[in-house]
Amino acid sequence: MNNCMTSKLGINASRARSGGAIAHLVGILQEVNPFDFGINGIHVWSYRKLLAALPERPWLVKHTSSAFDGSLLRQLWWERFSLPGELQSSGCSILLNVDAGSICRFRPAVTMSRDMLSYEPGEIGRYGLNRMRLRLIALRYVQNASLRAADGVIFLTRYASNVIQQSCGELRHVAYVPHGVGAQFQSTEHSLMWPSGKERPIRCLYISNALPYKHQWHVVEAITQLRERGFVLQLDLVGGGEGEAQVRLERQIKESDPGGEFVAQHEFLPQHALPDFLSRADLFIFASSCENMPNTLVEAMATGIAIACSNRGPMPEVLQDGGVYFDPENPDSIAAAIMDLIINPDKRMQLAIRAKYLSKQYSWARCAHETFSFIAETAERLNKFADTQQ
Repeated sequence: MNNCMTSKLGINASRARSGGAIAHLVGILQEVNPFDFGINGIHVWSYRKLLAALPERPWLVKHTSSAFDGSLLRQLWWERFSLPGELQSSGCSILLNVDAGSICRFRPAVTMSRDMLSYEPGEIGRYGLNRMRLRLIALRYVQNASLRAADGVIFLTRYASNVIQQSCGELRHVAYVPHGVGAQFQSTEHSLMWPSGKERPIRCLYISNALPYKHQWHVVEAITQLRERGFVLQLDLVGGGEGEAQVRLERQIKESDPGGEFVAQHEFLPQHALPDFLSRADLFIFASSCENMPNTLVEAMATGIAIACSNRGPMPEVLQDGGVYFDPENPDSIAAAIMDLIINPDKRMQLAIRAKYLSKQYSWARCAHETFSFIAETAERLNKFADTQQ
């Protein structure tokens, strides 16, 4: 962007409802100094609850609309036909869409990709023939159009970039900017000295809502297998759930632990409450088969806890050599990974230390710098191109 700092950035967060999207926007706006990137003002459009979570800064202007509390059709109508005019009247010269589901065609624009479910081979089939499956298929077409229309695209992982570009086609201007992790997770410590099982059980933790691709029921089966072999374990599932996945999970819990002795499911918790659960756990399990970037995995890494992790998607890219991997759809594989950590204390400690070290690359300061650098670079490239056409 130009050096006289007359540029203003608009941010479309009108439908940013997921925990990851909210944490991302809060994180980068807390860390950025927009003047470093030639931006003298940032305007954010979102619903009231998210706007209230954003920091108060003299350069930050918050906008909302009654459309954000209405139906999805009303939200889309506002995004398509009202947002461009509001961006222009606010003097915004470039737009950041915080997800690829946007149908706003204001230019120039940088669009973030944060959804994988509609792209991952085999995952849509888990939903059967219902409205959710049709919604995911439609969403893929919307996202592909949004990514192709953008002047720059931000992916959270290289894995996501490779899979999504197989569907939308090769994108010319791409950046890879992973999310950060909050300081409250980095400051959480683990002794890594596990109990023998006599004074208390080994506490296993899985943080995620129950969905078809999260496989909590397979984790319950794996813990049951290990208990039958004499390992004293308990499992906390945090995140709640609903629909068929929740029904399947409840069925498995009833079969494996009818007396409620070692499996407990907890409702969704706000992010600030998660470090307490992580601090009291001995082992973290992440059994998802579909992620764009696994935020809860990175948060667990930052605490220095031992991790048994799914070998699917971007998980090996993120965790690298900081954990033990398993097939999330195979309870035997999950059980083997957990047992490996139990019976090998030196390996467990080395992996946990490695995971914590790897997590240090995921900071909101880095995320903010790389995000706004790419936005500024995109604007500068387009300005130079426009100059050559005159």
